[in-house]
Amino acid sequence: MINGKRIAVVMPAYNAEKTLEQTVRELSDVVDIKILVDDSSKDSTAELSRRLGVRTFVHDANYGYGRNQQTCYREALAAGADIVVMVHPDYQYTPLLVPAMAGMIASGVYDMVLASRILGAGALKGGMPSYKYVANRFLTAFQNLLMGVKLSEYHTGFRAFSRELLETLPLLENSDDFVFDNQMIAQAVMFGFRIGEISCPTKYFEEASSINFKRSVEYGLGVLATTLSYRAHKWGMLRLPRFDATGRKVSQQYYSQIAQRP
Repeated sequence: MINGKRIAVVMPAYNAEKTLEQTVRELSDVVDIKILVDDSSKDSTAELSRRLGVRTFVHDANYGYGRNQQTCYREALAAGADIVVMVHPDYQYTPLLVPAMAGMIASGVYDMVLASRILGAGALKGGMPSYKYVANRFLTAFQNLLMGVKLSEYHTGFRAFSRELLETLPLLENSDDFVFDNQMIAQAVMFGFRIGEISCPTKYFEEASSINFKRSVEYGLGVLATTLSYRAHKWGMLRLPRFDATGRKVSQQYYSQIAQRP
């Protein structure tokens, strides 16, 4: 708990058995709630999670990274979290930064905090493939230009959110795939939430989740589509529930019902 705010860490997992324990062991005592959602793994991720004392939820099928996050946030809000930090259990990002990220939200200064691999020039040193680094820089510059903000990167999977943000964004309108992450940032910008960043080292190794080249291309195209649809909505050329009051109302009603769940 920080400043009277209950902190939840959520871990969207798929075949994370080899790195899960190390991730959980490094979580700070400020974390009040630990939740893992297993997207129908083929290994013993869920069993290990339960042994480690983590609240564990298992999907009955592999629904995708985006759907996994939806379950993570739903269960965190239902458990009474005021601040939710998403940590990948593949140990690519250090859990030691959770208190700092949660503190930035608890201070009331930010609604979303991104752990940037680019700040501090740690991405390439940590083993990020060159083609991913180049794509990251291009897509980030493209989004900063069209969305009118200035972030060092949009593609980190290590993030913290206020309860208000999660209850407001139309998350149910987002993709079940990896571009869900990027759509969340675009929504946060559209609805005027404050986004902060913190420098974060990263590690690329065999057990760390990393999408292949084909999926990376699909993700990149999804980012371009998200950015262009954001701009089109902003200009009034399209009306998309992902970015307007319709989707926002549905999301608020949904999470309101979840919060009242026994």
